[in-house]
Amino acid sequence: MISIKHFLETKGGEIWSVTSGSAVINALQTMAEKNIGALLVIDEGKLVGIISERDYARKVALAGKMSKDTPVREIMTERVLYVRPDESIEDCMALMTEKHFRHLPVIDKGAILGIISIGDVVRLVISKQKFIIAQLENYISGGR
Repeated sequence: MISIKHFLETKGGEIWSVTSGSAVINALQTMAEKNIGALLVIDEGKLVGIISERDYARKVALAGKMSKDTPVREIMTERVLYVRPDESIEDCMALMTEKHFRHLPVIDKGAILGIISIGDVVRLVISKQKFIIAQLENYISGGR
């Protein structure tokens, strides 16, 4: 079992964020520059939401709003689900699958430690499966 804490130690805990009053265009520019699909929305040190490319597509582009005139607070997801660092990647994947989320913050005792994406989870699961397959092949072949 790979814990989220262990994963963040190898990935790094960079946290990219905007404020709820930022223009959506600024959030999109940051996502493009950092090659990420979501940003945490933090006001005065407190997590108040998350904004994703999906939020933009559904709540700005399809609604006919203008990115430069729309504040993040109008389109962000306010109810942010998160995971704790002691949870497993499998738990994280189950939550993402059940709730149809692609990004989950990692929070411990109110402190934001990082963010996990569905891409991170898939890479870890594939890596774990490759390791298990190699071990089984080694066992079957008698360690030759």
